[in-house]
Amino acid sequence: MTTDLWPLIHAERAALADDLEHLFEDQWRSRSLCTEWTIEETVAHLSAAASIGRFRWLRSAIGARFDFALHNRRRLDEQLGATPAETLAIFRSKIDWTVQPMRLTAAWLGEVVVHAADIRRPLDLRSSTPVDVATVVAEFYASRDFAVPSRTAIAGLRVEATDGPFATGDGPLVSGPTLALVMAMAGRGAFCEDLTGPGVTTLRERCGS
Repeated sequence: MTTDLWPLIHAERAALADDLEHLFEDQWRSRSLCTEWTIEETVAHLSAAASIGRFRWLRSAIGARFDFALHNRRRLDEQLGATPAETLAIFRSKIDWTVQPMRLTAAWLGEVVVHAADIRRPLDLRSSTPVDVATVVAEFYASRDFAVPSRTAIAGLRVEATDGPFATGDGPLVSGPTLALVMAMAGRGAFCEDLTGPGVTTLRERCGS
């Protein structure tokens, strides 16, 4: 496994930008799996995540009184263009940036992988995230609760990928594609449709909580 995750992050951003190049106006306005955000707003959020360093992130969080919904809203608003094409151009301009507020690069790889799937799924776009990239995120999410309660989501379950090496835990089995496991750990219940096993009901309930 590579220890330098930035090339993976850059590749995931570039692939998503390419996927979005020919969207229609109504597609940009449709909801992502982050239901409070449209497709365009989710892209703007990714631009914000790519461009905020440690001190500015902390200042923003304090300014929002650690209301992270407000913090995220303010930062994504800064990255919205006058048109979806401008919003996409802003995102493209940050593809190769290596800015992050904390030294947990796997978390920022997860940010791109998860939000790319949040965008692609409602648009019926096939994911291009490689299994080895999704595996890095799955292992990180299984190891801790960070931005999402991912470790808690799979507590007491045996989770196994059917397309790669990721496997962890003991208990009722949940199996399926690595990306679907990542998304379920991130709380996206829609991806439980891609999973099988006696533990899926438990995981789906946790996604909805």
